Amino acid sequence: MMTVPWVAPDACTLPTAEQPLRVAEFDDLFGRYLVRVERPEATRGVLVLSGPEGLQVTVRELADREASCCSFFGFTVTQLPARESGTVGVRLDVEVPPARVEVLSALLERAESARGGDRHVG
Repeated sequence: MMTVPWVAPDACTLPTAEQPLRVAEFDDLFGRYLVRVERPEATRGVLVLSGPEGLQVTVRELADREASCCSFFGFTVTQLPARESGTVGVRLDVEVPPARVEVLSALLERAESARGGDRHVG
């Protein structure tokens, strides 16, 4: 799997040594569960994921940790209806101020690059 390089924005307060670990967490999440990426506005992206029960908790915890070090991110996590297959869908809305559009673009590009095989959310 090839991913685009990630450089933490200057406003990030996560210690430099921990940044590659956080990137790896996002890559793992996207690689295993990402279904699609949408960009309805320049300052907002939508990531739709599908996976096992508890995925919403995993996404929320990662988003909360990211928002604590990069406070310009606004994350909203929404559980989608469960499917008969036992998988659940999760919608992650990501918002940034206009001055941080390039960071959102990099995140969405990285998500697409890390995305695994085809998945479907009902």
